[in-house]
Amino acid sequence: MNLFLVVIHVIVSIALIMIVLLQTGKGADMGAAFGGGASQTLFGTTGASTFLGKLTTIAAIVFMLTSLTLAYMAGHRNVQSVVEKAPVTAPQTDSSNDASKPATESSATAHEQQPVAPDSEGQAK
Repeated sequence: MNLFLVVIHVIVSIALIMIVLLQTGKGADMGAAFGGGASQTLFGTTGASTFLGKLTTIAAIVFMLTSLTLAYMAGHRNVQSVVEKAPVTAPQTDSSNDASKPATESSATAHEQQPVAPDSEGQAK
């Protein structure tokens, strides 16, 4: 359904652009009043403006309805997060090596990483 609406939306938007570009501007009627060649249109002198005007209105209504429908469908998706689908596993502990490890492993590694200040002769203590 979503793909169908997107296809209709794109077709109507291209049609709306073409219909608007086919319409004559406000100043084109002045040339036709003085015998210009612009009055010889496919739909007659006044037929083109009413036909294209109605076609523009229909295309604009369909464009707005598809826009609102697509926006509503995008906002009301029932998609779950990937994090919610992931299984929860407990961290595994190795019971055979627990007795040999020091009680405060972080304090032992912190002691080893402390910088050593040089003594008066420039050598590390």
